[in-house]
Amino acid sequence: MKRIILLFSMYLVTSTLCGQEVKTVSNPVDYVSTLVGTLSKHSLSTGNTYPAIARPWGMNFWSPQTGKMGDGWMYTYDADKIRGFKQTHQPSPWMNDYGQFAIMPVTGAARFKEDDRASWFSHKAEVATPYYYSVYLADHDVTTEIVPTERAARFRMSFPKTDSAYVVIDAFDKGSYIKVIPNENKIIGYSTKNSGGVPENFKNYFVMEFDRDFDGVAVFNGETLRSGILESTGEHVGALIHFKTSKAGEQINIKVASSFISHEQATLNLKEIGNKSFETLKQEGKDVWNEALSRVEVGGGSIDQVRTFYSNLYRTLLFPRMFFEYDANGKVVHYSPYNGKVLPGYMFTDTGFWDTFRCLFPFLNLVYPEMNTKMQEGLVNAYKESGWLPEWASPGLRNVMVGNNSASVVADAYIKGLRGYDIETLYEALLHGANHAGPLTAVGRAGADFYNKLGYVPYDVNINENAARTLEYAYDDFAIYQLAKKLNKPKKEIELYKKRSLNYKKLFDPETGLMRGKNQDGNFQKPFNPFKWGDAFTEGNSWHYTWSVFHDIQGLIDLMGGKEAFANKLDSVFTLPPIYDDSYYGQVIHEIREMQIANMGQYAHGNQPIQHMIYLYNYANEPWKTQYWVRETMNRMYLPTPDGYCGDEDNGQTSAWYVFSALGFYPVAPATDQYVIGAPLFKHAKIKLPTGKEISLDAPNNSLDNRFIAKLLLNGKAYTKNFFSHEELVKGATIQFEMGSQPNKTRGVGNEDVPYSLSREGK
Repeated sequence: MKRIILLFSMYLVTSTLCGQEVKTVSNPVDYVSTLVGTLSKHSLSTGNTYPAIARPWGMNFWSPQTGKMGDGWMYTYDADKIRGFKQTHQPSPWMNDYGQFAIMPVTGAARFKEDDRASWFSHKAEVATPYYYSVYLADHDVTTEIVPTERAARFRMSFPKTDSAYVVIDAFDKGSYIKVIPNENKIIGYSTKNSGGVPENFKNYFVMEFDRDFDGVAVFNGETLRSGILESTGEHVGALIHFKTSKAGEQINIKVASSFISHEQATLNLKEIGNKSFETLKQEGKDVWNEALSRVEVGGGSIDQVRTFYSNLYRTLLFPRMFFEYDANGKVVHYSPYNGKVLPGYMFTDTGFWDTFRCLFPFLNLVYPEMNTKMQEGLVNAYKESGWLPEWASPGLRNVMVGNNSASVVADAYIKGLRGYDIETLYEALLHGANHAGPLTAVGRAGADFYNKLGYVPYDVNINENAARTLEYAYDDFAIYQLAKKLNKPKKEIELYKKRSLNYKKLFDPETGLMRGKNQDGNFQKPFNPFKWGDAFTEGNSWHYTWSVFHDIQGLIDLMGGKEAFANKLDSVFTLPPIYDDSYYGQVIHEIREMQIANMGQYAHGNQPIQHMIYLYNYANEPWKTQYWVRETMNRMYLPTPDGYCGDEDNGQTSAWYVFSALGFYPVAPATDQYVIGAPLFKHAKIKLPTGKEISLDAPNNSLDNRFIAKLLLNGKAYTKNFFSHEELVKGATIQFEMGSQPNKTRGVGNEDVPYSLSREGK
């Protein structure tokens, strides 16, 4: 008997350490945790996410609100009180929100201020999924449930028996309006609260319909609550609706929708709910998410790996969000966040291309191309309405980050085969943005005149992060070069952008073997500290940005003295201590701290500039090192827990890195046809393309130890290359990985096995 108990104990320990293997997944949404990344704060990000209750790419998200009104950290896992349930459009806490308002049930006293109405809650009494949210509010003895559609939502609130049940509608500060219509059990209003990037006439109009008569009404303006008043406009207004409930568990249902166009349009958006019950909408939401997530099937991993995978995949399907609506005739229309007009056609927003050009948009191009086709149409409209392509839109042009990476987003889509939109207008937009400084430093190209004359943005002309801008502009010129070739543009134009693609060489310092800021006179800036964050670089240092030559790694190898020297330099990233110089910022920014505590040397996976670097060993004929570090990063830097990221999640980018990497390949150079091979995480995976074709990826002997590719077959034939082509994959492909515990140093080491580099073009 003791032996049986001992064996059972050993089994439990082994199961806990290794995790039960999930062979197949039938309802992927069941593996999604929307709380991953929510244990974050200003000084340390483990995702900086919130539990978005939404449909894929939905116009409106909902979230429980633990932070105060206007706090970008609207929901943090370590909070213990909820102040309301907020309609949100926030892409990140650093960008903050716009068009927000909140709903909150209250019992007892008529409390409407956010601190007074706040209630204790526990994660033990919280259910957080993409399509359904429920939480018990202890101070009010109320359970609140939410199910969303793209532009609307249903609330179901279960109250105790009481004469003092209330629902607070808070239209927030910075300008709002509320009107109660008791004979229709309806409330309308609007919020103008925003964080910038909106026209003067911006409003988020909302409409709410309750399923029962009101027993009393009060409206607040500022801190003053007045009964009998039905309408108010002011800096901060809202309403308090009184109900009497006759039994415990009595439910009050609310339908709510909003619009950036008008109250009439918000009422049209309510049709997404129609007469559907709460449970019907809940099941529809679950079905929609399962359908979207099922485009990628994985199996043969631990339950934590599957949870991590689908929680990351969920995050890749949120941004950029829809910013369009359907009018009374069913036509697609949008309020323009650029000129304030209501216009026909698609519009999307809330994404920063500096983050998402790297692999979020390439992921959409492979797996959800029909969605990115609409997004490209939206970019056409954005250019027509603002005169520029947005580099960071939320909802209009925002002045943050560097680069002109709309070039990559546009070029990669067309090169990957997306069609059906006005590519000529987008090409015109790319040329315009590539040769002019915009109305904001983050629009067009800051320092464009210097760059076009010298081939770089100088360090000493008061343009911050100049080396980062130069490196990104050179890559963006490559994206334009690629698109120009595809569109058969004049040879002179093609050659110009090809030449400009090599501008990265102007910043390479042979003395240190790193990228370095350069003054207008052609001399490198002094003093130079490669560990200095910011200054010439963006949210990183020279060790991070030196690798930002996505399109010409062979050219970088040549500058560094050959493949062996290059590989040694890559090794140094992991072996150097995580030292830093924060003098540019005057404080330790959260990105620095996240690198420091990760115990991976100078490798800062929590921020975007270096995320592709692990894959560069493939260009130096040492692909096994990519395989080792890709798996190491997936294993150590991602978890299905509230602290599950190693830095900002950033609109799907850091999630898409994991999803791509878990499948076994990654788009190092968007605007090319290639994906660089890493190391698959699962024993089985399948990508279901919208054409009906499938990409099947099998690694039956995959395990924690077997992280190296011993042999690879593509469509049944031995395959030694360190990349797949998009063209091959979208035809449908069967990829078989034979994994081993030791590196195979004879595979992928030929000159013909290395991925694309501009310097190798024609060779």
